[in-house]
Amino acid sequence: MKRVVIIGNSAAGISCAEALRKKDKEIKITILSREDYTGYNRCLISYYLAGDIKEDKLVYKPKKFYSENDIELLLNQKAGRIDSKKNQVVLEDKTRIDYDYLVLACGASPKLPEIKGIHKKGVFGFRTISDAKGMLELLPITQTACVLGGGLIGLKAAYGLKKRKIEVKVIVKSSQILSQILDKESAEMCKRRLVENGIEIVSGSQAQEIIGEGDCRAVKLDSGKVIAASIVVVGKGVKPNIELAEDSGIKFEEGVLVDDYMRTNIPNIYAAGDIAQSYDPILEKTAVNALWPNAIEQGLIVAASISGENKKYPGSVGMNSVEFFGLPVISFGITKTPDGFEEIALKDIRQDIYRKIVLKNNVIKGAVFVKKIENIGILLKLARLKVDVSGIKDKLLRPDFNFSFTKDLQYDKEEVYI
Repeated sequence: MKRVVIIGNSAAGISCAEALRKKDKEIKITILSREDYTGYNRCLISYYLAGDIKEDKLVYKPKKFYSENDIELLLNQKAGRIDSKKNQVVLEDKTRIDYDYLVLACGASPKLPEIKGIHKKGVFGFRTISDAKGMLELLPITQTACVLGGGLIGLKAAYGLKKRKIEVKVIVKSSQILSQILDKESAEMCKRRLVENGIEIVSGSQAQEIIGEGDCRAVKLDSGKVIAASIVVVGKGVKPNIELAEDSGIKFEEGVLVDDYMRTNIPNIYAAGDIAQSYDPILEKTAVNALWPNAIEQGLIVAASISGENKKYPGSVGMNSVEFFGLPVISFGITKTPDGFEEIALKDIRQDIYRKIVLKNNVIKGAVFVKKIENIGILLKLARLKVDVSGIKDKLLRPDFNFSFTKDLQYDKEEVYI
């Protein structure tokens, strides 16, 4: 009987386990999770924090999923290291678990700034149910919360806390929020919507110290200003959890390096999800694109590879979708137009409408849509397939743009993704 051990119980690990069980009723599947929860949707925790949904709506794989699929789920178990020569995972309590195939789906963790007091009680990342619950417990004694960083995770936390009637200040070192996924104009539109709804954006500053005796009481900025706050959220992005790879012989850069079948350099070890550094067909290089849909796709590819199907992964693309106070925003690929690239754009600032496409040599390399977000999925497919869109460039931003406009273009119209 083949033994598959999956480290990580989120999108990548669960999709892999579920697909494996459908393909093979006999294979032994074990999932290790450092958390105390069955599968839940991390994308929804800001809505849980905001009170828009209850905790039970976060869970998408209850306990019966694991029992019905004969999946061994080991909660509160953290892998300490990988013994790739003996094909064993060594837990922190020194327990050894044998495997024939190992899947690293252990995700990513918040990037913590190296400042005094960063580990005080009341300082949170925003990746888990536990993070959200910790903030909710402090709401009765909280008047002001500080979010360090203007990235997507931090702003989602700011949204959730503001919905709970907490005064929120977002501390951003640069002049632009969402600098990793938006260009300046779309970021300004998002900033305006956040400010209109009572979230203060403090630009050009960064936290220097978290003040308090054990518990967080205030944030001191590099300007010398001190902001009283009982909750501090670190929203400065995430880093892949590559610690297990570091002493195991597994190759890594920003994330764990994988081939077109999600294999690492060790043939029976795979990686998927936020830890995996895979090929990006838009950037035309490997990248970590830590997104829920990518994680699910990669988990399915791993299952196919372990099952001997050798299904090639078409690559991951950086795509983000978010809505702030009724303003939806979607972007993918390159959103800031570099030298040598071309952009086409449609703007209606008063209506909060913005649609921009970035191209190089008539191939779509990225896009950002604000408010009117329809049809961006078609552009993403054309970008992934590297289609020459010179014949329809004047139609790409039309509100009625659809696949019928592409019928005369040269590309495989049967090409689909998982």
